Order: sequence, then structure tokens, then C-alpha cells
Amino acid sequence: MIDPAGDQPAWRQQIPRILERAFPGRPLRSIEAITGGVINGMYRIQIEGIDEPFVLRIYIRDPAACRKEVDLHRLVAHRVPVPEILYAATTEAEDIPPHAVMRWQNGLTFRQLKERRDPREIAEAACSIGETLARIGSFEFDRPGRIDPGLIIGPPLLPGGQGAANFVESCLSSPETQRRLDAAQRDRMREHMRNWTPRLALLAGEHRLVHSDFGGPNLLVDQVDGHWRVTGVLDWEFAFSGPPLVDVGHMVRYEQLSQPLVEPHFSEGFRAGGGTLPDDWFGLARAVDLMALCEFLTRPQLPDSILPELLELIAATLDSDR
Repeated sequence: MIDPAGDQPAWRQQIPRILERAFPGRPLRSIEAITGGVINGMYRIQIEGIDEPFVLRIYIRDPAACRKEVDLHRLVAHRVPVPEILYAATTEAEDIPPHAVMRWQNGLTFRQLKERRDPREIAEAACSIGETLARIGSFEFDRPGRIDPGLIIGPPLLPGGQGAANFVESCLSSPETQRRLDAAQRDRMREHMRNWTPRLALLAGEHRLVHSDFGGPNLLVDQVDGHWRVTGVLDWEFAFSGPPLVDVGHMVRYEQLSQPLVEPHFSEGFRAGGGTLPDDWFGLARAVDLMALCEFLTRPQLPDSILPELLELIAATLDSDR
């Protein structure tokens, strides 16, 4: 358990005040950091006199993300399962960062479900995840770009009309990337991106809702009428307007065609939900995802524990050309 009044940053000492606004007259019974919550401000809370738990999210990294997430929840809630937001303060006031209180959503993360290694459970959940992603991609904006608060579309993610190959080249020029990838590996990545450049260029004008972190930890699943279904899509902080293949690529990041885990169930669910995939969708989606993997390599604070897995994912993508 966490003592909100303990030796912590000032905003954590304000948690009781936050909850007094959300639940007037009801004292805090308990508070517990959700995984990573001590850093990113995610807590499971219980309030006296209310049986169900709630989630308190405090937006430290990007305060503007609070309103953005509230706006996106309102936009998609009638088609996509998202936790209900009961209370939100989208601007900082009295040294309290923006924050939101949401209903606790029961279920497992898809990552936890996969750890059970039950093929039937994974297949059912993967199909539902595909259907859910198709519904996310059914929302369109007037142009591609970053989504700002108020659902205003901001600048494009690749500035100055920069193409995928140029973006990857800029990543490969980073001192951090050059320290982590040798010259032969960097050349292979350049060649891979050049091969996919004509196909990637066709995606540049797409302007559909992209979650942008559509992976196991942000997907809650539970049994509904005896079948595993998506019950919650979490964390919309990085959402933008672009091609749905960004989310598709993230979803199949760990997929090995020699030992498929989510396929063909995920893509079947995606098509059943109204999504469209080209014949070469798997390779194209992995090429899109390679851009995200390459960007990770430029980060000075990348934990050493993550690097081997990241290099393995990159190698698997490059080997798919062979």
C-alpha cells in the first residue's frame, strides 16, 4: 500500500484532495500503485462505502494528454470498449496535475492471457482484438497528423513531408543507434526500407484513428458468454490520425509465421469487423512497425534489459525479406 502523505512529490500528497472532489464526503480507504504507477501516476483506489474499486490516473509526462484521452473516450465509447471516466480535471490547478478517475475494468491483459498458453483462449481473444481494432480504424479525421486536445489534428508525425525511408535514415544516423547497431545491420535496415518504400508511400495520406500503443498491456480481455472478448482498450495518450497498419504492425510485432500465435485469428477478426488488408499486409505492417523499433534505438535512456529483445525483433523483420 502507498501512504499518499508520505515522503513523495508534492502532487502525490494532494491525492486525498483529488478524491474529495471526485467522491465528496467519502474518505479514501486504500490506494495501491498499478504496475509502473509510482512513476506514471496510475493507482487502484477504494473509497469508503463503495464496493467497486476505481483507477486514478495522474498525467505527469504530458498534462495535455488528460483532455485528449477524455475526448477520445467520448468519441469511441459507443463502438470501442473503454473504461468509463467518472471525473476528470483536464488542467492543472493548485499544483495538482491533470487527472481522471475511471471505473475499474475487470479482466486480464492480453499479455497475461498469452502467458496461460491456451491456444483456444488466445484464438478467441485475438479474433476479438482484430474486430476491435477495425472499429477503432473506422473513425476518420480530415487529415493525418497528431491528435491534440479537442480532437484537433496537429502537425504530421513525419515533419516536412519526410518519408518512411528518410525517417529511418535519420534514426540510423543517431549516435545512439550507431552504438547499438553495427554498419552491416544498418545497411540491411536501409535496404529493407528501400524495398518497402513504394508501398509505404501509399499509406502516407491515410487519416484514420490509430491507437499507437495497441499491444498486450493495453488490451483487457475477459470471458463474455463463455468466450474471450476485449473488455477494455487502455491508454490513448499517443493516438494519432494515420494508417491503421501502424496498430496492425504493433499487434503482430512478436508473431512468427513458422509458429503463429495470434494468426490467422487476428486478421480474420479484423476483416470481420470491417477492416481491409492488402495481400502483402503482414510484411507491410512489419515494415511500418520497423520505424517504431528504429526510433527506440535513438533513445539515450533505453534500458539495457530491453536492447536484446529489440534487436531480436528487428532481425526477425529483416529476415522476413529472405
